[in-house]
Amino acid sequence: MAKNWQIARRTFLRGLGTVVALPLLDAMAPSMTRAATAAASAAGSSGAAGAIPKRMAFVYLPNGINMAYWTPAAAGANYTLPATLAPLNPHKDDILVISKLAQRQAFGLGDGGGDHARASATYLTGVHPKKTAGADIKAGISVDQIAANHMADQTRFASLELSCDKGQEAGSCDSGYSCAYQFNISWRSETQPMNPEIDPQAAFQRLFGAGDDGETAEARAKRQMYDTSVLDYVQGDAKALQGNLGATDRRKLDEYFSAIREVEKLVASNGTPPPAVPDGEAPDFNANYTFERHMRLMFDIMTLAFQTDSTRVSTFIVGHDGSNRPYPFADVPQGHHHLSHHQGKPAALASLAKIDLWHTTQFAYFLQKLKGIKEGEGTLLDNCMIVYGGGICDGNAHNHDNLPIVLAGRGGGTIQPGRHLVLPGEVPMGNLYLSMLDRLGVPAEHIGDSTGRLEAIAHA
Repeated sequence: MAKNWQIARRTFLRGLGTVVALPLLDAMAPSMTRAATAAASAAGSSGAAGAIPKRMAFVYLPNGINMAYWTPAAAGANYTLPATLAPLNPHKDDILVISKLAQRQAFGLGDGGGDHARASATYLTGVHPKKTAGADIKAGISVDQIAANHMADQTRFASLELSCDKGQEAGSCDSGYSCAYQFNISWRSETQPMNPEIDPQAAFQRLFGAGDDGETAEARAKRQMYDTSVLDYVQGDAKALQGNLGATDRRKLDEYFSAIREVEKLVASNGTPPPAVPDGEAPDFNANYTFERHMRLMFDIMTLAFQTDSTRVSTFIVGHDGSNRPYPFADVPQGHHHLSHHQGKPAALASLAKIDLWHTTQFAYFLQKLKGIKEGEGTLLDNCMIVYGGGICDGNAHNHDNLPIVLAGRGGGTIQPGRHLVLPGEVPMGNLYLSMLDRLGVPAEHIGDSTGRLEAIAHA
């Protein structure tokens, strides 16, 4: 590589209807430092600490948790991960288990039933949703969209919304609440939810397509006809780039291209996701489809989106609250929602623990993917803040306090993980969100019913 050769962070390889963003390369460092210094100067500070971007994501679990196998017995750094969180042991130093966070606005507050709809609607907004089954839905702007709106000009996509569960967007789904509440956690405005993408192929095409709506129809048809890769269309740009890169950057690029191709092949082989999961029935009716591959593909796509700085904000609904998906692949043939009303029965609680463990195993896969990507002096995970959890604590009680929450990543060195953080009393989730926004440089005075910042994530 020529001594002074460098490229901009937002460099793309282009081909027929295809755009491939690049991961962070050493050749980008000088331009990134100048950009960060200019931004710091405009803000009245100095230095280039913001050269590597921070990312924020939320992975949502439905129906509550068997908390007996989730909550560590000890607080602080000297704690043991219980059975449900055991798959995270390889990443124990990269996570905070947080106890005593709550979303009070998810309780009835005079509106009666509907805890599953409220759990989803309030999770990232902290706002009690209007009880309606009509078109006059109303909640609040979610934390991810507050961040996305502020940083929209810094990435190709303002945000990325994903799910493994397609559901109704109209009509009543839970005790008089619109289905829009139950199948969305991201809200662009008080009245506009951000519908998630459930098809990994569509999400992949959006990420590597030429326009905001994804790969062009012409390019997609040609690629599928000849069974080619999106990488085939950018070979010219790729070869020209590689000729100027140093050995380390060439290796990074080869690893990145291999990851793209691997995901692309898995997307093609996974079959079509089911349009909806019938109540209590197994969703894996397509011979080429498995829920595990579906979920992991969504994690792969989130990883690629963060790795290339295509977006810095993402949400992922593993399953909608109230979902009665069975988990025969985890030795649980019964429906999840039915089991969550366990009434203290040991057999039901044991089955719930198996589902919880299965979910955490998939999340551990995601963390390993992020941790395996070098970025600057650390890893991609080091520059992330990922909230893993849900809006219901115990599914039988439908309570929304002491929520099951894990915060993964170091927020670019601004978070001290490796602890079980037990808060002194009930603390609004919005306090955590405000602190996360601070680390992204996004100004916000409050989110929903927040009462301040949760600075305990930064120090013991």
